[in-house]
Amino acid sequence: MGNKTKSLGLVGLGMVAGIAVSMQFSALAQRAGTPLPLDELRTLSEVFSLIKSDYVEQVDDKKLLQDAIAGMVSSLDPHSVYLDKTAFKEMRESIHGKFVGIGIEVGMEDGYIKVVAPIEDSPAWRAGIKAGDLITRLDSQPLKGLSLDEAIKKMRGEPRSKVVLTVSRKSEDKPLLIPIVREEIRVQSVKLKMVEPGYAWLRISQFQEPTVEDMAKKLTALHAKEPNLKGLVLDLRNDPGGVVQGAVGVSAAFLPKDALVVSTDGQLADSKHAFHASAPNYANRSGADPLAKLPAAFKTVPMVVLVNGGSASASEIVAGALQDYKRAIVMGSQTFGKGSVQTLRQITADSAVKLTTARYFTPHGRAIQAKGIAPDVLVDETAEGDPLNALRLREADLQKHLANGAGEEDAPGRIRRDELEEEQRLLAAAKKQKPVEFGSKDDFQLAQALRHFKGLPVQTAKPELAAK
Repeated sequence: MGNKTKSLGLVGLGMVAGIAVSMQFSALAQRAGTPLPLDELRTLSEVFSLIKSDYVEQVDDKKLLQDAIAGMVSSLDPHSVYLDKTAFKEMRESIHGKFVGIGIEVGMEDGYIKVVAPIEDSPAWRAGIKAGDLITRLDSQPLKGLSLDEAIKKMRGEPRSKVVLTVSRKSEDKPLLIPIVREEIRVQSVKLKMVEPGYAWLRISQFQEPTVEDMAKKLTALHAKEPNLKGLVLDLRNDPGGVVQGAVGVSAAFLPKDALVVSTDGQLADSKHAFHASAPNYANRSGADPLAKLPAAFKTVPMVVLVNGGSASASEIVAGALQDYKRAIVMGSQTFGKGSVQTLRQITADSAVKLTTARYFTPHGRAIQAKGIAPDVLVDETAEGDPLNALRLREADLQKHLANGAGEEDAPGRIRRDELEEEQRLLAAAKKQKPVEFGSKDDFQLAQALRHFKGLPVQTAKPELAAK
């Protein structure tokens, strides 16, 4: 691998992602020594010729081959995908936290688009799209049968263009028709405010290139006003992940210098890597350390990390690292369980393959893939419970998901489909549950975090739901 490479992390195109990207313009040449299965390639050529000669209508050669490549890559696992010119351009743009679309992070379930989380302050968020919604149609066109990449392309479009989503929601008896106007999504990934005298709430909704620098600026300004902070709540609920370096930098803000944050392991030598709490592992493009002037008080301030089933990938890296070092109490519900690394291999000037190349591990060697982070304290979303938690999609539920590798994988299906009576009971309870605004005075999990800081009893998850 003699070509020069540049590694960086980026946010996936609306997919749950934590990507270590390696830009390689001659990836095929580098693999030239790999033996090719000639018999299978001959079969592929024969099928191609048969389609060209016998199919009912003419098929474009380029489209046929691109679809074959896309199918080959997507058959591996839910996060590997072929990126054509449009998708590759959108992915590069999303590194900087902006793109044109409706503003949701998504996965697949039963052939439909499953909302992992709406991006805060996006058109989808304002329209009332919720985590767990199934998008079955776009402008009356069914999505079933499309790949995740194809569905995402249809949700993208020009600014101010309109799309109508048909949404299936477990708490509703009938499908919902939700009109949304596309716009350029500029994700502000960091929010910070005082929620009570002496206690601050730091919300990270995604990990992007600017996240560490934005967080450091906000924390520094906070310290100038509140030098004697009693507690800091780091809110990673519904954070689908993103830039791995962002996760390392956020962790480094609260951990000792040079502490191991996360390690990766895969087939290739360059997929075996250890990321430490040091500037080279999270520095910005100029090489500057965004944490250089961060007050030392944040290394010792008491912390609670809030997570839920929508916390994935890079957010699991942070929660796992702070938990391993006992730097923070992790509170909430089990995380999504995406513990794999995707690497971007550039094939041509305007196309690439995003390929799963490694699993990542917490500082103490715990595998997160298809398992997730188990909170130290299980807390329901509301005082009445969290009935939908048992029905939420997680990595272990995805078809063709990558195995855990450590024999600790969760069994798929939080509630089996044949348990109809139990599912109906949970759905009935969910209908009575009001939507939660994170960071508000009605945020039950945040309130329990504050009670923990004050040494007061915390209302933990109801036993029957926690067991699920």
